[in-house]
Amino acid sequence: MLKNKRFLPAVCWTAAALLFTLLIKLVGVQNAGATNTPLGFARINTAVHTAVGTSSFWYTVSKLLGFCAIATAAFFAGLGLWQWFQRKSLKEVDRVFFVLASLYVAVVVLWKLFDVIALNYRPVLKDGAAEPSYPSTHTMMALAFFGSAVPLIMTYMKRGRLQKILAAAAIAAAFLTVLARFLSGVHWFTDIIGGILVSGALLAWFWFAVKREGRPAEEES
Repeated sequence: MLKNKRFLPAVCWTAAALLFTLLIKLVGVQNAGATNTPLGFARINTAVHTAVGTSSFWYTVSKLLGFCAIATAAFFAGLGLWQWFQRKSLKEVDRVFFVLASLYVAVVVLWKLFDVIALNYRPVLKDGAAEPSYPSTHTMMALAFFGSAVPLIMTYMKRGRLQKILAAAAIAAAFLTVLARFLSGVHWFTDIIGGILVSGALLAWFWFAVKREGRPAEEES
């Protein structure tokens, strides 16, 4: 395990995500936001939120990109199922798809977990109701889905201009989603940071597992 150079980055990303999550409950906690509930790093968060404000345009952009992220995940899940159908056995399906499925499950589990364990609440109400805010699960999902799509695009698409365009588009969509979610003003600044750290940890473990299992391209070489 330690021979895999991606193990240490995965551990570091996980530690950073856990530490930051702990800090938002301990550092600079004050009542803030529309719900006037405890918020970590309150001064920084409120200052950034006041400066950025809210934007329905960027909120819509982030939602559309979220749908694109889900569609991307559905496409690669379908590709794995198609391999199963064609090869008539789960044992014949490329192992990277099992790793990918584990990533998708982890995203969904964490999404639901952070909905149940509300560490703080959004700076604005949605339809008059308060919603859990940390981390930005929209950010987490988009980075995890788009980020994991890049190596699959590079592996399963024929080399050429379209392959490079799609890989670049996935990376751009991931960054744009984070930016749009931040500019929409529906999350605190630390929510966005938390989403980045959690997705970074998920992707780091994804890369570790993929390297450990061996990608199809590596197995054939």
